[in-house]
Amino acid sequence: MGMPATQENWTVEMLDALPDDGQRYEIIDGVLYVTPAPSNVHQLVAGEFFGHLREYLRGSTAARALFSPADVRRGDRTRNRVQPDVFVVRLVGGKQPPYPYALGDVMLAIEVQSPGNPLLDYQIKRELYMAGGVSEYWIANPDARIISRWRSVDDPGEVFSQSITWQPSGMPAPLVIDLPGLYDEASR
Repeated sequence: MGMPATQENWTVEMLDALPDDGQRYEIIDGVLYVTPAPSNVHQLVAGEFFGHLREYLRGSTAARALFSPADVRRGDRTRNRVQPDVFVVRLVGGKQPPYPYALGDVMLAIEVQSPGNPLLDYQIKRELYMAGGVSEYWIANPDARIISRWRSVDDPGEVFSQSITWQPSGMPAPLVIDLPGLYDEASR
């Protein structure tokens, strides 16, 4: 369950001092969010999205697909560190931006819904990503076999059950992901 900790002054340095216990630790504006280690289904769904994105972007000088654990930070980089399940960073001159990535480097962020705290994915992270300049944010819900998508802070969002299309700047054709096929493959 992704619950905020009671202390609200966490820093990346404090986060780095925590023991490696398999849980995911993220901080947003100094608030610590702890989620359990991802489930098998979570990892399989994230892997399917990563595979589609990696293949689509193979050889591209526009962007690169990545998966967590990998740090993305914003603003006060000492008090903000998130790890989207799957994400795409914009390449500059064919090269990745410096690590840890800034929110503005991210073109697409995908989270596989955390069953214990949907508020974290659907509100807190959505607001963070959209306000931070991420072009698109998707939440995959493996139980409902859908994707929710937002493209701006004011976007009320859309829900897709059959396919989702993404075409970043610099790519000649769109990526179309067959959602029933993706979820079927992840559940094998």
